[in-house]
Amino acid sequence: MKFNLKIWRQKDANAQGKLVDYKIDNVSEDMSLLEMMDVLNDQLVRKGEEPVAFDHDCREGICGMCSMYINGRAHGPVKASTTCQLYMRNFTDGETITIEPFRAGAFPIVRDLAVTRSAFDRIIAAGGFVSVSTGQAQDANNTPIGKEEADKAMDAAACIGCGACAAACPNASAMLFVSAKVAHLSLLPQGQVERKERALAMINQMDEEGFGSCTNIGACEAECPKEISLENIARLNREYLWATVAK
Repeated sequence: MKFNLKIWRQKDANAQGKLVDYKIDNVSEDMSLLEMMDVLNDQLVRKGEEPVAFDHDCREGICGMCSMYINGRAHGPVKASTTCQLYMRNFTDGETITIEPFRAGAFPIVRDLAVTRSAFDRIIAAGGFVSVSTGQAQDANNTPIGKEEADKAMDAAACIGCGACAAACPNASAMLFVSAKVAHLSLLPQGQVERKERALAMINQMDEEGFGSCTNIGACEAECPKEISLENIARLNREYLWATVAK
C-alpha cells in the first residue's frame, strides 16, 4: 500500500506550524498507523531530516498517549479505538491521510504532533483521589457495593485521560474527562469522604486550566475511545450543585 501524508510540523509552541506533504509506499496493511509513522521517521532520519515527533507508550489502547487528529477525527475514523489501534487496512490504498495534533488551548504543542496534557494531571491532583485506606485486594469483598453502582463506576473509571473529548469539542471542554473521574469515585463508598470537595476542586481547576464550557454537543462521547457516557456529565452537574448547596 502507498499513501500521501499531510503531517503537521511545528518546532515548538511558539513557532509557526504547517502541514508538510510526505509520500510513503510498501506499507503493509497489517501495520498500525504508529508503525507506519516509525517507518516514515526511519526514512527521514536516513535522509538527514528531522523525524516527526509524536507521543506513544503502551501501543495497546491503554495509556492514551498516542493522541492524534487523523482525517479530522480524534484517534481516526474507527469508533471506540485509540490511534495505536488504527491499522493501515482501515484506509484505502493511495489515500491522503491528514495527521494533526490535538487542538485545545489547554493542550499546548510541544513539537509536531506531541502536546502536553499536564492540565489533566493538575485536575486529578486537585481532587481525583481518596484519602481513606482501601486495604488489600482481598479487602474489597468486605465492602458490599450494589451491582448497578459498581457497573457505573467501572464504566466511568475506563477513562484513560487521552484528551480526545476536549480535542473533539468545539468549545474544548474537559467535562467528559472530569465527570468520569468524579463519577467513578462518587459512586463508591471509599470516595464519600472528599465527595463535596472533589467536585468543587476539580471543576474549579478545570476552569483555571482554560477549558471551555460544555454545551451538550456530544462530540466528546462520539470520539471517546472508551465510549464514556454523557450521563456522567449530568452526574457531575448534580455533584457540583449538591456540593455548592451543602457548603
